[in-house]
Amino acid sequence: MKILVLNCGSSSIKYQLFDMVQKKCMVKGDVQKIGLLGTYMQQKNNKGIKIRIDKDISDHQKGIEEILRLIINPEFGALDSYDEINAVGHRVVHGGEKFRDHILLTDDIIKKIEDLNNLAPLHNPQNLKGIISAKQVLPDVPQVAVFDTAFHQSIPAYSYMYPLPYSIYVKDQVRRYGFHGTSHYFVSNRAYEMLGIDKNNSKVITCHLGNGASIAAIKDGKSVDTSMGMTPVEGLMMGTRIGDIDAGALIHIMNTEEINLSDLNTMINKQSGLLGISGISSDMRDIHSAIAKGGDRAKLAYDMFIYRVRKYIGSYTAVMNGIDALIFTGGIGENDWDVRSDVCKGFDYIGLKIDEDMNHQKREIEINITHSDSKVNVVVIPTNEELVIAEETYKLSK
Repeated sequence: MKILVLNCGSSSIKYQLFDMVQKKCMVKGDVQKIGLLGTYMQQKNNKGIKIRIDKDISDHQKGIEEILRLIINPEFGALDSYDEINAVGHRVVHGGEKFRDHILLTDDIIKKIEDLNNLAPLHNPQNLKGIISAKQVLPDVPQVAVFDTAFHQSIPAYSYMYPLPYSIYVKDQVRRYGFHGTSHYFVSNRAYEMLGIDKNNSKVITCHLGNGASIAAIKDGKSVDTSMGMTPVEGLMMGTRIGDIDAGALIHIMNTEEINLSDLNTMINKQSGLLGISGISSDMRDIHSAIAKGGDRAKLAYDMFIYRVRKYIGSYTAVMNGIDALIFTGGIGENDWDVRSDVCKGFDYIGLKIDEDMNHQKREIEINITHSDSKVNVVVIPTNEELVIAEETYKLSK
């Protein structure tokens, strides 16, 4: 069975084609700058053949049509015909309270997802573009929505509720939802297998650290808390997102800076985080380079990032009354040994210690960096959200 996985943004489409018998990616690629100047697409198949094409692509439907042409290209693709695609899986950021699990798409379900656009105005409308376009291009192929929020639907009410007037929750569904659910699900399940931990009797903390970052407390295989909230802005300091902040400070900023809601939204989503503090970049690699040159603001940004990650790990250890394993994933979590080392300092009280030699080995595979004296397992597991989407699509479309 062949599953096509699509992750659509406002001007981009990322895609992977999976063979579900072997659970292997056959083709992966992306289309960038859709509807803009300089549109291009690139693809790599399982034979290692790469191609980049510069081509005007005006909308998502045309983008998906071009993707399909590449997938069946005799030289660069992996299939002989579109007919070999058995289902399409779509990443959808927000499922609200309507969708506690992933679901086979119908016109009615698509309408219900559209009704959630107000909860994720920066993400869900873009995901819907991909869904609608894929249904037009592949009308007879089952389509499945896999929600970032689904894994966190097990969080108890005392954790997901905000202490606002209860009527606001009832009327507007204002509560914690959490995101990166497919990533937290994937790496936690891999950790159980990798470490021989009993999933049903476990306390795991997963750190998805990248340009977007979140942490989850996972007890007995279920998410019980996570750092992102109603939107992906809450929680950790991120590349450009603000993370936790006093809500009163935002009201103060609007008054003193005389900015409107749109300007404030831009500030907290695109001008804050590592970029806002360092004044240099949202990329942790650039932050390291600036620190090496004596950049004080870059060092402050780095220290703030580390501190907030450690604070969440500490609080989630308390919430679960212990921890069996700490997991790092995401672009920073998988590749930045300095971040992993500094995050893990100061947890002597729970007996957590890492093997620095293992930690400093640059690999693109799973690494167990637990010190022989540590009472807590510490592992690095590359995430594979696309495989989770493919597996869930396979289950629902058989």
